[in-house]
Amino acid sequence: MQAFADAWSAACAVRASKLLVPASYVFLVGPITFTGDSCEPNMAFQVDGTILAHAAGSTAWNSGAVTQWLEFKNVRGLSIQGCGAIDGQGSEWWSGGSVAGDAKMGANVTVMGITIKNSPRFHLTLDTCRAVEVHDVAVSSPRDSPNTDGIHLAASVGVSIHHSIIACGDDCISIQDGCSDVFVRSVHCGPGHGISIGGLGKSGASEFVSDVTVQDVTLNQTMTGVRIKTWQGGSGSVKNVRFTDVRVSAVKTPIVIDQYYCDHATCTNQTSAVAVTAVAYQGVTGTYTERPVYLACSDAAPCSGIQLADIKLSPVKDDAGHHLQGPFCWKAYGEVVLPVEPPVDCLRAVAP
Repeated sequence: MQAFADAWSAACAVRASKLLVPASYVFLVGPITFTGDSCEPNMAFQVDGTILAHAAGSTAWNSGAVTQWLEFKNVRGLSIQGCGAIDGQGSEWWSGGSVAGDAKMGANVTVMGITIKNSPRFHLTLDTCRAVEVHDVAVSSPRDSPNTDGIHLAASVGVSIHHSIIACGDDCISIQDGCSDVFVRSVHCGPGHGISIGGLGKSGASEFVSDVTVQDVTLNQTMTGVRIKTWQGGSGSVKNVRFTDVRVSAVKTPIVIDQYYCDHATCTNQTSAVAVTAVAYQGVTGTYTERPVYLACSDAAPCSGIQLADIKLSPVKDDAGHHLQGPFCWKAYGEVVLPVEPPVDCLRAVAP
């Protein structure tokens, strides 16, 4: 790990420098933060070899006090690139509760070409970032690995994610509070929980997400397709969201708005909610295994401006004996632009 720290310090002193993890080499690295406060701009972190995390229980983790593994902070113009792999060796964490993330980055960042796999928790976190591009990246962990989001966005503006393949045990892409101007396209997701905005509003928080476009994506055997999830009791808003050209295959529920999200056995009923407005679903096609559309909106803050257009969803044809249900809506208002199959007659035209 000291070798990485020394190499980073040396590269920092030179504008447009490159730190190389050479091909055919494997490096065992403990938690480390690469800080750019004193760095010249436009650095490249070139991963052509393999970076391995220490196993769970190693003293490198300081008894679980660390929440990130490879962290990049305050770097002006950072490119993380290459044909190599970052392996979090997370299997031991999954059975005992995961505590360590995989990679967290700030500032103007490009991530391209690399493989990130088997993270103890989130694979790639972009927190408080501006002008970020992620492309041609592969994320891989088993479908039963808990809390292993593929790409996790928080408080980030101007993010483009495209031409990437994500397989994990939680959301392939998770878009959280403070995110806006997010563009996702040409992404394959599965296994996983789908592409999600939220959960927002937990513990009464006021949270906001806006101006998100998800386009030309494929989801295979995921729990949901494209989803917005908010906790009861929160406030804030989700607005100006477009899901277009979404292909689903054997997805449990392709279209979801859930303002009653709860990841426990039970959650307390509360009246306030994060408002969900101006959300369009256009060109969502393929097969589902349980329910095609689920729009469960709040009594206090009904969903408004929901558009369903050119929806063609059919139950999967196999011998698994799925318990199929029809579309569900509660306090959801908007418009249906035909064709929409199956019909979603429960989406009401006029908000109260």
